[in-house]
Amino acid sequence: MSDSFQSPDSMSSPAFTRGWLEKLASVFACAFFGCLLQVSSLGARIDLALLDTTTNVLREYFPVAVSNEVVVVGIDEASAARYPEPLTLWHRYVGEFLRAAAAGKATAVGLDLVLPDHSYNEVLPGSDEALMMGILAAKKEIPVVLALTVEASGKQRGLFRKFQLVAGEDGTGLALFPRDADHVVRRFDERIGENASVVPTMVGQLSRQLGKDPEPGIIDFSRGAPFTYIPIHEVLATLQAGDDVRLGQMFAGRPVLLGSVLPSSDAILQPVNLASWEDNGNLAPGVLIHAQALRSILNHGLIKDVPLWLVAALILSVSTGWLAGLRPVLAGGVLAVMLGGAFVGSAWLFRRGWYLPLSGVYAAICIGLIGPLARDALNKLKERLFLKRSFSGSVSPVVMHEILSGKLSPGLGGERKYVCVLFADIRGFTTLSESLPPEAVITLLNRYFDRVVDQIHHQEGAVVCFMGDGIMAIFGAPKRLHNPCESALLAAKGMQREVVKLNEALVQEGAAPIQIGVGLHAGDAVIGQVGSSGRHDYTAIGDVTNVASRLEGLTKDVGFEIVCSKDVVDALESNSDLISVGPQSIKGHTPVHAYGWRPR
Repeated sequence: MSDSFQSPDSMSSPAFTRGWLEKLASVFACAFFGCLLQVSSLGARIDLALLDTTTNVLREYFPVAVSNEVVVVGIDEASAARYPEPLTLWHRYVGEFLRAAAAGKATAVGLDLVLPDHSYNEVLPGSDEALMMGILAAKKEIPVVLALTVEASGKQRGLFRKFQLVAGEDGTGLALFPRDADHVVRRFDERIGENASVVPTMVGQLSRQLGKDPEPGIIDFSRGAPFTYIPIHEVLATLQAGDDVRLGQMFAGRPVLLGSVLPSSDAILQPVNLASWEDNGNLAPGVLIHAQALRSILNHGLIKDVPLWLVAALILSVSTGWLAGLRPVLAGGVLAVMLGGAFVGSAWLFRRGWYLPLSGVYAAICIGLIGPLARDALNKLKERLFLKRSFSGSVSPVVMHEILSGKLSPGLGGERKYVCVLFADIRGFTTLSESLPPEAVITLLNRYFDRVVDQIHHQEGAVVCFMGDGIMAIFGAPKRLHNPCESALLAAKGMQREVVKLNEALVQEGAAPIQIGVGLHAGDAVIGQVGSSGRHDYTAIGDVTNVASRLEGLTKDVGFEIVCSKDVVDALESNSDLISVGPQSIKGHTPVHAYGWRPR
């Protein structure tokens, strides 16, 4: 029977039901977090960044021309130098410009200028009339809309009453746009009055005059080429020359906006650089924002927001990635595909007039795919910590590390490895223990083991068993060492130093000192789990183990604290402190050439 088969009874079991309920709860929690991010300020910032990225990618790699273009006439430095009056007294030039636009058969004209709220006739006689006559002359042919502004206090700035009357009720509008949290203009919306009331804007009035009723939406900055402008002094020179053909080439069949393009004048933050004549980052003259908004309305229209319920449904659908349970590599690939696919899909919708915010969708995709992996990793970490707390005192650190990393096979059996085996024993311990209470014996052993085992672990050896007062340790397994023999000898020397320190404390306490013997031998052994399926130890099996044990037994006979075989000595980088004691007979084994070490 297949392992994947689920019997009806198992599928209706409480454990099965609880598992699916937990998964569904995780899916809805993922969706809830995605929706929460979507409506948060952080989500808004993410969405604005993604919106700008989409706009720039479409504009750079998938440009689309517009059929209904908007003409920009600019008041630039060259024009300002051409006329002696300050800009506030340019009434006559603005009036002539309006006549030129009408003569050139423009479809509408918008003046993105700060017009005065009182008469300037006392300063420049006839200036008011010059502008009024220009407005009247143009209005006979085409719609004219004058811009209104607000004071620093936020109150709407007034317009000279005669200009207001000449312009008419539908001839004025606020030159304002709502700004996002980062102060960038991305949207057109006339609900900018008190309590979100609708207030006519210059772009809105121009759109209505041209037969388009604008609704709130995102300005499509991805369409159309960067703007150029016609200097106002060229327009006026053409008018004075009576060249109506040239004026027609400038304006015929298109709306015209007049505004300042002077450096640092009326600069507004925008998602892209609309000005073809300068690269001032994302700052551009305000007249270009009006032109792009009007361009969007007259062509494909403003971008509409996808309904929130649809965004929420999409977030919920991608949250089901939690149920997939993918492996890390596959989850990473699917994550990349889904994130990229969501971006491409949103760009495709954007080109078709719909804006899909992605912050909540992205969050749900990431959590849905990475969440199960993070949960599994956390569970594994908990298991590792539990194993470490439970068994850190039962096995050596190198063995524990191999267990936690999954490198140590849990099953019985082993593999052949080259190791150095260490045996250590307390001399005369049987006689010593007979003179001490059992509690004192245990205390002494624990004090001794605390000191010497640290030396073994310090050299990355593994203590595989304690045999009364004896210790067996291996070097080179389970962790591979550069020179197992070198590490084992350093550990043996360190153990002898620690015994000296322990004896100093014992003598001060009035107790008898102890001596230990250490035997070392190197060679191949079978390393692994030995025992029954219910209880087994990590150990080394082979001749190398028997020889090391016998060499430890020789320490007293040859008079050295450490005795090692020639196999160990040959592997050392330096053996100047080792003394040959010649071939030594070992029970059940051919003679072994041994070397001894004692502290100098």
